[in-house]
Amino acid sequence: MGGYENGDSLAAAAGEGGVILGVDGGTTNTVCVCLPAAMPPPQSPGSVPVLSRAVAGCSNRNSVGESAASETLEHVMKQALALASTDRSAVHAVCLAVSGVNHPSDQQKMLEWIRYHQAHKEFVNFLSLLLSVPYWSSRDMFPAHTRFYVENDAVAALASGTMGRLHGCVLIAGTGSIAYGVTEDGKEARAAGAGPVLGDWGSGYGIAAQALTAVIKAHDGRGPQTSLTGEILKKLQLSSPDELIGWTYADPSWARIAALVPEVVSSAEDGDEVANKILHDSVQELADTVIAVVRRLRLCGEDGKDQFPLVLVGGVLEGNKKWNISGEVVNCISKVFPGVHPIRPEVVISKDDLNKALGVRQESEMLLGLCALLVGLSVDSSLEGRVEPAIGAALLAWSHHHKGLKLENGS
Repeated sequence: MGGYENGDSLAAAAGEGGVILGVDGGTTNTVCVCLPAAMPPPQSPGSVPVLSRAVAGCSNRNSVGESAASETLEHVMKQALALASTDRSAVHAVCLAVSGVNHPSDQQKMLEWIRYHQAHKEFVNFLSLLLSVPYWSSRDMFPAHTRFYVENDAVAALASGTMGRLHGCVLIAGTGSIAYGVTEDGKEARAAGAGPVLGDWGSGYGIAAQALTAVIKAHDGRGPQTSLTGEILKKLQLSSPDELIGWTYADPSWARIAALVPEVVSSAEDGDEVANKILHDSVQELADTVIAVVRRLRLCGEDGKDQFPLVLVGGVLEGNKKWNISGEVVNCISKVFPGVHPIRPEVVISKDDLNKALGVRQESEMLLGLCALLVGLSVDSSLEGRVEPAIGAALLAWSHHHKGLKLENGS
């Protein structure tokens, strides 16, 4: 994406004209990217000049609470600015694309949090002047001219696959799951995304929770024996399924449970029937989620055959040795809507990491490219070229910013 790396001189120079922040706040982690406000309209993921990228923990307030979520958002934005060798005074616009923002009232709460920070800053500055005591707080976030936009993380994920153009459908399947769609005239629809208690069983949490349930049922005689028992106990370093009860309720956070998905996939790839059924059911659940959105918006046209983009995002949808979950989901959808056009995030590995993996040093560009081709990876010196929701959020903020400039200039 333009050859920028965290904190390098090019990033600092590009940041002189002001910057844009895009935040993808998920249940597993939160990513913030910083883009130059004066960049030209990007034509491809590789042309987006990313100045910096910062990562922090969960910012889903439904999972960790409002206080912890707010602290995470604050921290990741400060870190991204520091890595880009700039500060909050240079920020023109911010798009917070956060999971758990499912209703206008959720957006309003986020905006009220921002306004609270701004009001707190002004009050503290007044006290500082009154007492002649210099003061700085982490709540002293951005200048008054900074514009904020709050969206669900699904909106940013869609924008990341369509270069900021909101049209089509996105499926996110990570710790949680949601499908979101929008038509060219702005009509929106979504399905799932309400959390595991309310039916997001195609999510990482849903898959892992079903696996834990299968282990307990196998242990007490209510279900068939499964290799999931050995896989999960080994992963958690437990000696008996009875210990799973204490482990589960000691910290039932969604991401902690969802981290067991690789064990489910491994058991399925080894032929375990229980694990395979869990994954097959999850594939159908995810496909049904997308189908519901496409039908409501008629993204497929009146005859059901029109093409529409489907952006696929999230760890559950990444490929494995035998179980290609995203491919299976697309196959299910294409049986109903043959015009589905899947867009998958590109998997990128740095040259240094590929060198380490191959056990070689300073190999030629041709050799690295050949090795990457053999294992199905893209190679880039700075982990760039990757389509990701945080960049989609930044592109949305950038678009809003430039529309505002045009209105101000009367053009």
